[in-house]
Amino acid sequence: METLFLSMLGFLWVAAITPGPNNTLLTSSGANYGFIRSLPLMIGIMLGMQCILLLVACGVGSLILLYPALHLILKIAGSIYLLWLAWKIGTATYERLETDAAPPTPIPFWQGGLLQVINPKAWLMALGAVASFSLAGSQYLHSVVLISIGIALVNIVAGVIWIAFGSLIGKLLRSRRAWVIFNIFMGLLTAACVLLIWR
Repeated sequence: METLFLSMLGFLWVAAITPGPNNTLLTSSGANYGFIRSLPLMIGIMLGMQCILLLVACGVGSLILLYPALHLILKIAGSIYLLWLAWKIGTATYERLETDAAPPTPIPFWQGGLLQVINPKAWLMALGAVASFSLAGSQYLHSVVLISIGIALVNIVAGVIWIAFGSLIGKLLRSRRAWVIFNIFMGLLTAACVLLIWR
């Protein structure tokens, strides 16, 4: 069981740490709003992943495999949502984090969770984890709990790394022009994640 859990962590780690919609969003949030103010977004992403895992474990995820039209709907909805997020990131107004004025509003908690629901990569990650690492019979529930713990662990570590990376970038950017270029770049990266959905 220990070897299976470590293998599962390796699988989940690769899925969690590689660049994608979640990590691009966390990096952008870290740069624009700072580390602490980006944590709710990370928690929203984590809870969204847990909901997807629960749905997959209860059998709802298998509907995606049985009905390809559902997968297509997820891809379309995910693409539209990512393009909307890309627009919001790319056109974000310049705000200095150190000002005494009211701080800019970070990306809300619920948007991180919503992204998971319409993110085909999240569904495929949960499907792959349950299909590959769950145990049959009476051990099924126990194995799903371990998968849930594994997803939470890798999401916390990967999320903290990407937010910290963004926060570091935010401290290095000193001019309005640099911020605008960074936000446009992050918006383009977020939009490019749509290509990952369709490959």
